[in-house]
Amino acid sequence: MSLLFERRGEGATERKISRVQKLISWWISHLRQATSSLGDLWRTPAPSLMTILVLGFSLSLPASLYIVNKNGQRVAAQWENPAQISVFLKKNQSTDDIQRLVNDLATWTEVKKVEWLSKDDALMEFKETSGFGNALNYLDENPLPDVLVISPISSEQGTEHAEALLNELTSLPAVAMAKLDIQWLERLNAMVGLLENTFSGLATLLCLSVILIIGNTIRLSILSRRTEIEVMKLVGATDPFIQRPFLYAGVWYGVFGAFLSWIVIALLLWWLESAVNELTRLYDYPIQLSGLTLSESLLLIVIAASMGLMGSWLSVRQHIRAIEPV
Repeated sequence: MSLLFERRGEGATERKISRVQKLISWWISHLRQATSSLGDLWRTPAPSLMTILVLGFSLSLPASLYIVNKNGQRVAAQWENPAQISVFLKKNQSTDDIQRLVNDLATWTEVKKVEWLSKDDALMEFKETSGFGNALNYLDENPLPDVLVISPISSEQGTEHAEALLNELTSLPAVAMAKLDIQWLERLNAMVGLLENTFSGLATLLCLSVILIIGNTIRLSILSRRTEIEVMKLVGATDPFIQRPFLYAGVWYGVFGAFLSWIVIALLLWWLESAVNELTRLYDYPIQLSGLTLSESLLLIVIAASMGLMGSWLSVRQHIRAIEPV
């Protein structure tokens, strides 16, 4: 008893022990109370299971939002960069002039790649895709211009830099018109940013709800053991000693809730896999859903345990101090 409880009264005689003994006693005390708190959860299976289910489903929602955001970013990173400039050349340009222009543009520091789409290739492609192949054979000349598709380097793919490059290309003598289709990309980035902020807000609210759920569960546990706490204080137990089992209970709730949320996410990904494969087959763009990695799973457990510790600490700090033996 003397190794577990500190003397509460003044004038009590303290036994001198070494630092090693204090460290061993501290570890034994924490291990014992952690095991005891786990046993308390096992002895009340129905309430503990209900709390763990609520926490598991609550944690699975922000974790699912994270999975959606991660897969969305991975898919977006595989897209080809749409910040390309289409340069339409004047009709009086010869093949040699166009080739010299292509070679010259390839030496620009702002340009990553230059692709030349000749007017003959463009007309042939238009005949195949438009359905007017026979009618186009009656044309006296090819009405389509030669087109250069220019891809800027990574540092020049922003709106301002791309527009500056567009103006510079438009001023060239051989260029009839240049077009930069980047407005839809700006809208897409704005929508993605809005979704990310929305997901972050929802995840924050759900994490706060987890803390409140654990705090309320620990509060009910403290009130149900009020008489036991009063007896412990009468025999000399300090508030930190009494609080530890409840703090460990909050940690156990968080850990078990994280395990359950991991199982829910795995089942959800398995259930959605066939639907995603069917969708990607229609668009001819294969996508492999990515779940939680090992490091992300460990991070989920740490975050859930931290939230459980925080919720239980807020509860025990307020209620155990208020319980005093009469």
